[in-house]
Amino acid sequence: MQFLNGVTPQFDLTYDDVFMVPNASDVTSRLDVDLSSTDGTGTTIPLVVANMTAIAGRRMAETTARRGAITVIPQDIPGDVVSDVISFVKSRHHVYDTPVSLAPSTTAGEAIVLLHKRAHGAAVVVEGDRPVGIVTESDLTGVDRFTQVRDVMVKEMVTVPDGIDVEEAFDALSHARRRLAPVVAPDGRLVGILTRAGALRAHLYSPAVDADNRLRVAAAVGINGDVAAKAQSLIEAGADVLVIDTAHGHQRKMVDALRAVRTLDPQVPIVAGNIVSAAGTRDLIEAGADIVKVGVGPGAMCTTRMMTAVGRPQFSAVLECATAARELGKHVWADGGVRHPRDVALALAAGASNVMIGSWFAGTLESPGDLYTDEQDRQYKESFGMASSRAVRNRTATDTAYERARKAMFEEGISSARMFVDPARPSVEDVIDQIISGLRSSCTYAGARTLAEFEERATVGIQSTAGFAEGRPLHTSW
Repeated sequence: MQFLNGVTPQFDLTYDDVFMVPNASDVTSRLDVDLSSTDGTGTTIPLVVANMTAIAGRRMAETTARRGAITVIPQDIPGDVVSDVISFVKSRHHVYDTPVSLAPSTTAGEAIVLLHKRAHGAAVVVEGDRPVGIVTESDLTGVDRFTQVRDVMVKEMVTVPDGIDVEEAFDALSHARRRLAPVVAPDGRLVGILTRAGALRAHLYSPAVDADNRLRVAAAVGINGDVAAKAQSLIEAGADVLVIDTAHGHQRKMVDALRAVRTLDPQVPIVAGNIVSAAGTRDLIEAGADIVKVGVGPGAMCTTRMMTAVGRPQFSAVLECATAARELGKHVWADGGVRHPRDVALALAAGASNVMIGSWFAGTLESPGDLYTDEQDRQYKESFGMASSRAVRNRTATDTAYERARKAMFEEGISSARMFVDPARPSVEDVIDQIISGLRSSCTYAGARTLAEFEERATVGIQSTAGFAEGRPLHTSW
């Protein structure tokens, strides 16, 4: 990456402070751009779902891996649950979504709660393991909550056979005027569910898979306790990436934790953070990190900068740390501060190999937690920072009452925020489409066919606040 006209900035920059200048390009199609990372994580699009309890669950991990990203399961989750999540993700299909399955005797009240666990908003009614009907929210609207779904389900289904070509499946669904269909094995068993959008995306994305052709998933561990034992259990459970995570990564306990995990000789990448300086990057890499996570305070749920004055504008932090990591043959992830597709492109131009996203994905139907409706009938989910009092309370549930109260005095972060579900983009897949569409276009403007070329060719300038405002679309006339 180079700055426009060779100008060296005299102060640190956020993503809002910079813009990209187009280059001469012979990349004629966005689909000619390869967005695979080269940091060993196996992502085919450079996106990582942050290890936040309100965001990273098994549905999120399954869905994002199917589209080429990877999700980091949080360190606050019990070890046996993490193992179950990893096993679940690894057993999922590359193309078909995991259906919400209901027995015919399931009540409408029970069903309506489960429908929003999948963005397509449908459940398959099964007898034994064979589909007998489909039920959607419209089928349950105005129905007594104790009504059984067998009485309201749609029995005239269109099914598609397991192994069908996705283009053929799309055409079949379009011809039948159906937006989804159960996928069935030759003996009639339910295998999954395929939507028209899912069939289309299967052509546009490549799943992130391991050496055994199973979907990839990452897992996090903190720096307290027996870190090596915890990391070993994650390795044995099948985690594809280990993330050693703490808010202040440039400290002795992180270095000790890294060295302990490195002695295990894990055959998967080790990510460590968070830091914002070249010195921190070098220290963590020398201690054993393959990838360093960059970002202190830019996240939407984080109050660190306002509470402590500690942090750094994210674009400059990524640029400096990526330069230091590259000199040592390693990589960085940009963690936090992205609110638009442009920000993802700028983080990659600055040298990040992947971009970690948290709150942006919190308001999607795949994130964990219940779906609420506010006074204006807008749907939302609750999110919270991982250093907030809510997270600290969850993390210290087994401590004494005194220890819990003492630790609660030092939280940093928002304990409850409403993350509204965008009606136009309710699914994490919809948000990924938006990000990747913008990123592919950014690469064509730079004349880059790969992320490595993008980082090399990107030309970035510095802009005023008015310059940033000028680039924002107007939804009403002036």
